[in-house]
Parts: sequence; C-alpha cells; structure tokens
Amino acid sequence: MTDAVPKIRLKGVRKAFGRKTVLKGVDIDVAKGESLVVIGGSGTGKSVLLKCIIGLLPPDAGSILVDGAEVVGLRGRERAEVRRKFGMLFQSAALFDSLNVWENVAFGLIEGRGMARREARAKAMDMLARVGLGADVGNLSPSELSGGMRKRVGLARAIATEPEILFFDEPTTGLDPIMSEVINELIVKCVRELGATAISITHDLGSARKIADRVAMLHGGNIVWEGPVAELDKSSNAFVDQFINGRAEGPIHVEVAAG
Repeated sequence: MTDAVPKIRLKGVRKAFGRKTVLKGVDIDVAKGESLVVIGGSGTGKSVLLKCIIGLLPPDAGSILVDGAEVVGLRGRERAEVRRKFGMLFQSAALFDSLNVWENVAFGLIEGRGMARREARAKAMDMLARVGLGADVGNLSPSELSGGMRKRVGLARAIATEPEILFFDEPTTGLDPIMSEVINELIVKCVRELGATAISITHDLGSARKIADRVAMLHGGNIVWEGPVAELDKSSNAFVDQFINGRAEGPIHVEVAAG
C-alpha cells in the first residue's frame, strides 16, 4: 500500500444469518485512490460484505476502519458523518419513482447537505452531463428511462456529493455488452476525476478487468485470493482459475437439484 493508513481496512469481519455464516473473518485493505473489485459467485456474500462496510448491516465480529477510525458500532451523528464520505451505485439503480430524474440526482445534496433546490438542480444537471445525459432527461420520470439510462442516473447521483469513497453493486447487471462497456468507462472516468477510492462487487469479469486496480475473490466466507488485475489470468489459484474460466469442475462446488 502506498499510504501508511489504508482508506478502508477490514479485519476479521464475520456475519451470519441464523445458522448460515456468510462472512467468516474477512481481512482486506483498500488504499486511498485505489479501485478494488470483489469477485465471486452468486450467494458468496459479496453484497453482505458491501453492506457491512457501508453500515447497512452490522458485522457480528471484526473491525472496519475508514481513514484509520473504527466505524463498527457508530450511531447517529457519528455514523452520518462517515456516510457523508460515501456514494453508491445500487444494482438496480434504486431511483425514487416519486421524484423526477434531476431530483433523484440531487437527493443527497438537498436532503443530506441542505443545498437550496435551485443550486442542487444546477449541480444535478452538471452531473447528468458528466455521465452523458442531456438536460432534457432531467425532467423525465424514472419510468421513462431505459436500463442503461437508469444506471447512468444512478451513477450521477452517486457522484453528486463528490464522495471520497464510491461503492458499485453489480454495476453492469442486466445491461447489453455495449451499454456495459459505456458504464464501465464512465465509472473509470468518474472515479479518476474525483480521486475517489472505489469498491465494486461483480461477477462480470469484463467489468472487473476494466475498472479494477486490484481484484479480490470471495469464496466460502473468506478472501481466497487478491492481487493486481493484471495477475488475474495468471493467479495460479484454483478458485480463481475455475471462476474466470467458467469450469464446472474444480474446488467450487455448485449443487444442482435432481430433476
């Protein structure tokens, strides 16, 4: 790591739901300005890991540090101050149907930062332009948008508050290959322009290769491999090799119910 204090550090993070243990002691550091992509199959706990970092789920054990400060257990104003550092693009974009596009983009500015509506609208329009959407889109309702447009509006909202840390939850799910590449390029562009630290979760290897500086693979509740994205195809890790090549045979077992 280039910084003595990682932007984000996880130590021994565990999370269970009843008898099912999803995270079994995750350890990982993310440096300031780094783009980390966490890969892994469906149901391996990627989303749970992200929600623990953001604070939407409390871990059962372990430590999560942001800028060297413990965030597990924070409440009220202290938790709100940490969340001001965050921006997130949700898997389904999660736009508010009751608000038009510019109001969605400006939501954090108005509700979270107390910005006046006129100023927030101008900022929202600027953010829409940064993700390649014209001013005419600002007055549309979310129901009038295509899937790719919804993703771009979600990205505009994520960057509107100029966060220090960006989270991307399956950013290309449900998109065709061309729009997926558009979203990947926009993510790289926006992260670089903000100088932000980014954590993404995906099973889309094309997306991972495009947006990652470093990749970590989550399996069985633990990080089984991590390294620079350039080493992904030559990791010599059996789990990674099976996953990136889509092989049925290997250490990752997929149970298939008998018909």
